[in-house]
Amino acid sequence: MATLAIDKDFLLDFGKLDRPLQDKVAGVFEKFNSATHAGLHLEKINNARNPLFRSIRIDKFWRGIVLAPESGQSYILLKVLPHDDAYTWAQRRNISVNRATGGIEIRDDVALSEALPAVTAAAEQTTQRLFADVKDSALERLGVDERTLAFARALTDIETLEAAQDFLPTTQWQVLYGLAAGMTPDEVWADLGADLLTEPIDTTDLDAAAARGAGRILLVDGPEELMAVFANPFALWRIYLHPAQQSVVDGSYSGSARVTGGPGTGKTVVALHRAQCLAERGEGKILVTTFTSTLAESLEDGILMLVDDLAHASRIVVQHIDRIAHRVFREKHGAPRILTAEDEAALWREAHTESPTPFTETFLAEEWRHVVLAQQITSVHKYLDARRRGRGRRLGPLQKEQVWVVIRAFEKLLSERGLWTHDTVRREATRILSEVREKPYRHVIVDEAQDLTPDQWRLLRAAVAEGPDDIFIAGDTHQRIYDNHVSLRDVGIDIAGRSRRLSINYRTTAEILAWSLGRIHDEKIDDMNGGIDSIAGCRSEVHGQPPEVLGFPVQEAELDHIAATVRTWLDSGVAPDEIGIATRLNRFGEKVAGRLAAAKIPAHLLSSSATEPGSVAVGTMHRMKGLEFRCMAVSGIDDDTVPLAAALTPIEDDPHTYELDLQRERSLLFVACTRAREQLLVTWHGKASRFLPK
Repeated sequence: MATLAIDKDFLLDFGKLDRPLQDKVAGVFEKFNSATHAGLHLEKINNARNPLFRSIRIDKFWRGIVLAPESGQSYILLKVLPHDDAYTWAQRRNISVNRATGGIEIRDDVALSEALPAVTAAAEQTTQRLFADVKDSALERLGVDERTLAFARALTDIETLEAAQDFLPTTQWQVLYGLAAGMTPDEVWADLGADLLTEPIDTTDLDAAAARGAGRILLVDGPEELMAVFANPFALWRIYLHPAQQSVVDGSYSGSARVTGGPGTGKTVVALHRAQCLAERGEGKILVTTFTSTLAESLEDGILMLVDDLAHASRIVVQHIDRIAHRVFREKHGAPRILTAEDEAALWREAHTESPTPFTETFLAEEWRHVVLAQQITSVHKYLDARRRGRGRRLGPLQKEQVWVVIRAFEKLLSERGLWTHDTVRREATRILSEVREKPYRHVIVDEAQDLTPDQWRLLRAAVAEGPDDIFIAGDTHQRIYDNHVSLRDVGIDIAGRSRRLSINYRTTAEILAWSLGRIHDEKIDDMNGGIDSIAGCRSEVHGQPPEVLGFPVQEAELDHIAATVRTWLDSGVAPDEIGIATRLNRFGEKVAGRLAAAKIPAHLLSSSATEPGSVAVGTMHRMKGLEFRCMAVSGIDDDTVPLAAALTPIEDDPHTYELDLQRERSLLFVACTRAREQLLVTWHGKASRFLPK
């Protein structure tokens, strides 16, 4: 029986169609699948650039363009446009097979022919060439064909390449953009996931290309499944995996492995699919974990949606790290008496009073967490020899001895009074797990890895035996929002040769992504493995409106504009729970929520609840981690608040830590802005943050 599949680019367009037209498209699929002969619904197109293009009637005014197979029964819906526009589309465009990936690709031949003379003429005025250092053989290996190669060789700047995205074949444009952004040919090759193909590629066989094109084609079983897919086309990346993602999911690794990538590149989705893949292999319990309960709940929801086999689902445990530590602790010792933050501060003051030093209690507590606990130091001799990377302030031997006396006094007070902190519970749980031969998990999958502390990593290392596929890590150090700088090697995790980077953003429009990347431009951010991380080549294929960036003289005017913008979004058809508002401080978020309430706009604070259906979410930038919204306002971005003075170590006390604190504040703004899918508003009152463009 003939089946109708969907091209990915049409899914991205579908969300822009009116709902009545969406329903008619779904009806076409139902009629198509029930027909005994596909030709009853298809018509040839006069002067079509490719003879396999057909039109299908949606209604009186709208037509779909379908790629008909030369043989077989799989048809592909490529585009839905008004009648005349649909035929013009088919007369300008052609279909080809990519020589590297073997998938079909669509190209605007007319636009390419029109653009080439101007690009060539501009190139004759200079000796500069964008791809002067890339050999033809490398481009051809990456799937760049003769016509695109001629265009690429004439390019002198990346702006012209960006403008060519609309008419070059998608995969070939991605290759060129990745190279222009600084990726090596081998990195681009890995990004394509082309290593999945082992058979020779016949570039004339469109049927075979369509059959293997999982990265571009979506097959659905009936109109119900079709409409479920159409319900949220912007979340397309949740439905299927790009070949680069699929190769990471399906890999068999000799030890721990990692996937990195910028925001919206699907790292979490890869982690969830990895859990499913390992569960299907049936090799024991799988722990899926992260650093907060809120994110763990989101991961659990993802597992429930993805894994529908009860036997497979039973092998997967989703828990955040502290819950694991407390469970292990309770099984051995019963419930611990946990100190509150206030009581812990008081205990540090008591310990410090017994052995005064020139240092503050805050400094001493951070030294304990980031050096002593992180490196499992148990004696003054080990502390004297300890590396203090990232701590900034230098300590001589005498100063270290002074610090150690206070730390030992603090721990003695804990022991004598039978008190515990979350840190010491983790330390004890790690000791317990290290001493058992039978580990509780066969595999551990970690999401948002950049925000785990060293002792949390040590706990996970102790929870799973070293071996093939033991720990799988997903994260992006550009999105680090806490002061946790970890070397994986120092906590016993080796990922050498087993790290992959994703580059395609499936969440955020290209305009929002580019603006947000500008907030962290040129920052040297560690990669948790002894090097510097990069998100060169991170890109989005979806275009939309540029961010609206506005300042106001007073706070009241800013609040009024936020409320007016949210009302405009609601009036345009955006649901309240598809809107988020991020602030650096809770108190400004409360003012925003109050102004929305005064405007009769339903809103709730994330500080007091999770996201609520039917209302706008207002929360701090930290609370927005892991969330996404169609429309997003990032507000209160004035220079007194972003960066937040209270979050910065005084530069005179510790210049190095001050720079790391500034970097973290930049990353926090970057994370907040990249929660937006389609529209982003950035506001401030008074003086703008130094992180915003001048």
